Amino acid sequence: MKAVFFETASWERRFLASALARLRLSIQCIPDPLTEDNLRIASGTEILSVFIYSRLSASILRRLPRLRFIATRSTGFDHIDIATCQKRHIAVSNVPSYGENTVAEHTFALILALSRNIHKAYIKTMKGDFSLEGLQGFDLKGKTLGVVGSGHIGLHVIKMAKGFGMDVLVHDIRRDPFLSEVLDFGYASLESLLRHSDIVSLHVPYTLATHHLMNRKTFTLMKRGSLLINTARGGLIDTDALVWALDEGIVSGVGLDVLEGEELVKEEHQLLSKDFPKEKLATALKNHILLHRENVVITPHIAFDSREALQRILDTTADNITDFIKGAPGNVICPASRTARLVSPIRQTH
Repeated sequence: MKAVFFETASWERRFLASALARLRLSIQCIPDPLTEDNLRIASGTEILSVFIYSRLSASILRRLPRLRFIATRSTGFDHIDIATCQKRHIAVSNVPSYGENTVAEHTFALILALSRNIHKAYIKTMKGDFSLEGLQGFDLKGKTLGVVGSGHIGLHVIKMAKGFGMDVLVHDIRRDPFLSEVLDFGYASLESLLRHSDIVSLHVPYTLATHHLMNRKTFTLMKRGSLLINTARGGLIDTDALVWALDEGIVSGVGLDVLEGEELVKEEHQLLSKDFPKEKLATALKNHILLHRENVVITPHIAFDSREALQRILDTTADNITDFIKGAPGNVICPASRTARLVSPIRQTH
């Protein structure tokens, strides 16, 4: 069997080669994301592993006729055309749990950067300016944090907020009264959460239902002068509406680890293409505007990026691939009815 890994660093390649050595796989590791330009590398592969910057569209999947298993090294899977995978009987597994505390810690790094003006202070002191002017912050104790989405990451954020002495409101489609009582937080509608929170932090997956969850309408509901944090997915926020909310003073500061259309920031040459969609160009330009605002802190999608979290990702990915070859893939998003029959000849060699 052939397995191709995209978006891999050198240390990841060494680990994967060692962890999967017993499976007798033909392994190839590529540092770049999978695109139309380098798709030929994956030709004939049965197992494909990618991170979030490889967009597995229907057109790309069609050109991989032997593909039977996708192991995404992420929790989210909006970069994969799941409908096409279902039609093709391609099994898809993810890494459902690897960085709950990791992303939650980064969430508070962004909150603290804004609440104590750490980013501004750093720039001033680098210039030799040690004055306190414009650097006064505010305490988190006694403030209300609104957590939108109380999954694994959201729950860690709630625990950390309680450690800071904050009050917590949570909006989620599922409610757990037991957790609410144990962790001392209250559930609220999205409207109520936005109206009463001093800081709003987003921790929901990106779906059709959550696309532009934060838009002009929802921004107008926010408590004036509040902060907005997003370490989930860029598409949760309408970038045009965010710029407007900052200009209007509705939001006094924003911490972003993700941007809408962030792949365009990494692939700037796309902007020069005559076929580049105008609406995407507008979003890219507004992201550029955000980069130069003093009340906006942007990090390049690194909330997940700790040594421990990356090791957990690779451990789970190796397990997912091993389980697939044994005929019982784990952490399945999209099952494939033909999986067992496809891998049975390999399973018999171990």
